[in-house]
Amino acid sequence: MALPRILLIDNNKTRIQQLEAVFQFMGCQIESAGSADVASCFGETDQLCGVFVGDGIDKQATVVVDIVERANKTPVILVINKGSAPHIPTAITHSVSQLLEWPTSYPVLKPILDKLLASATETTFTVRDTPDRRSASGERLKGKSQAIVNIRKLIDQVAESDATVLILGESGTGKEVVARALHDASFRKDKPFVPINCGAIPGELLESELFGHEKGAFTGALTSRQGRFEMAEGGTLFLDEIGDMPLAMQVKLLRVLQERTFERVGSNKTVHCDVRVIAATHRYLEDEIKENRFREDLFYRLNVFPIEIPPLKDRAEDIPLLVDDLIARMEASNRGSVRLTKTALAVLMQHEWPGNVRELANLIERLAIINPKGLVDVPDLPEKFQQYKVPEEILIEPTTDDTEAVDQSEPIRVTGISEGSPSSLAQLPEQGIDLKEYLNVLEIDLIRQALDECSGVVAHAAKRLNMRRTTLVEKLRKYDLQR
Repeated sequence: MALPRILLIDNNKTRIQQLEAVFQFMGCQIESAGSADVASCFGETDQLCGVFVGDGIDKQATVVVDIVERANKTPVILVINKGSAPHIPTAITHSVSQLLEWPTSYPVLKPILDKLLASATETTFTVRDTPDRRSASGERLKGKSQAIVNIRKLIDQVAESDATVLILGESGTGKEVVARALHDASFRKDKPFVPINCGAIPGELLESELFGHEKGAFTGALTSRQGRFEMAEGGTLFLDEIGDMPLAMQVKLLRVLQERTFERVGSNKTVHCDVRVIAATHRYLEDEIKENRFREDLFYRLNVFPIEIPPLKDRAEDIPLLVDDLIARMEASNRGSVRLTKTALAVLMQHEWPGNVRELANLIERLAIINPKGLVDVPDLPEKFQQYKVPEEILIEPTTDDTEAVDQSEPIRVTGISEGSPSSLAQLPEQGIDLKEYLNVLEIDLIRQALDECSGVVAHAAKRLNMRRTTLVEKLRKYDLQR
C-alpha cells in the first residue's frame, strides 16, 4: 500500500529537514520544493493528503493563492513562526485550511495528520481531477435552456453507438461544438476528430480531400496523399455543410456509408475504413431534395439520428453563460478581457442575433478591444443595440449589476488590529516585506469587509470606504473580485 503523500513548499531549508524527519517518522511520504518550483510540484496526479506551505517566501500572498488553486480540494496548511498569526493578512488565512505554528511537536502534528488521512479516505484528493467523457462533453455546451438540456440528453443517448448523426441548425449556432462534444462522449474519443467543410472546397477537389489520391492521379499530384477518411480512421469524420456537396460526390459518399470502403483517386485498391460520420448543414435538406440538389437516399442514410440546434434568439437565457465562456476563452488565449453589466446583458438578450453565437463572439471580441479590461454598460454597446430598453425590474433592482458576482461566500474580517493599537499591521517583519503586495492584500481585506457589512451593495460599501462607486467597481475588477 502506498504511503500517504504530503507536499512541503518552503524556502527554509532547516525547517524542511526537520519536517521531513517528523513526517517520515509518522509513516508519510514527503516531497519538498522551494516556492520557485511550485508549478513543477503539481505536474503529477498522485494522491495528496495535504500541502504544507512555509511562511517567509517571496510574494507570499500570490504564492499561497496559486498553490491553493493548483491543489484543488487538497487541504493547504500554512506553517508560520510562533506569535506571527495576528500579522498574517486575512486574504491568506481565508485561503488556507489551517495555520500551524513553528516550531511544532509530534503531539501537535499527530491530530492534524490524522484529520488529513481521514479526509483523504473519505474523498480522493488529487492534484487534478480527471473528468469522465460525458462531463467533458457537457462542459462544451454552455447554456441552461431546455433546448441545450435536450441536446445534452440526445448526445448521451447516441454517444455509445456508431449511428450516423445529422446536426441541423442555422449558421453560427455551434454545430461543430455539438459534433466535438459527441465525439468526446463516445468510445472513439481517443482517436482523431477530423472536420472538413464541404462547402469551402471546390467540387473537383473534394473527392481527393475525402478519399486521397495517388501520385500522378491528376496534374499537380506530385506525391501520394491521405484523404480525410484515412486520417479519421478509428475516430470521427465531421462533414460540415453537407448540403453544399455536389451531386456527383454525394453518390460516392453514399457508397462509403453503405459499404465502408473507398478507393483513392487514381487507384483501384479498395481501402476499408472504420469511421463514424457526423454531418451538419444549415440548409433544409427536404427542400434541397425537391429541387434535385440533394439525393434522397443519402439524406435517409445521414438522417439516422438528427439533432437540431435552435437559433440563439430562441434561447436568450443562455446568453449570460455564453458571454462568460467567451470571455474566459479570450483570457486563456491572452486576447484581452472585458466585463458586461447586468443591464448590458439584458439588452443583448433582446437582440435577434441573425449570426447566432458567432455574431455574439465577434461582438465580445470587439468590446474587449475597445474597452480593454473595462466594464461595458449599455451606452458602450454598438449603435444597433441602443434601440432596446432595459427591463424595469433590472433598473429598480436593489443590488447593482456589477456586484452580483462579488465573492460573499463567508464573512471576511481584517485580523491583526487590536483596540488601542491602530498601527499593529504596520509592524515590519525582520525578513522584510514586499510593500506593494502587502498594501494590495490589505486593500482587498478592507474591501471584502465593507462589502460584507453592506450585504454586497457596492454603493453602500463605497460610502464606508469614502470613495466613489465607480472607483470601487474598478478595484473589484482589478483584484478580480467579481467572479
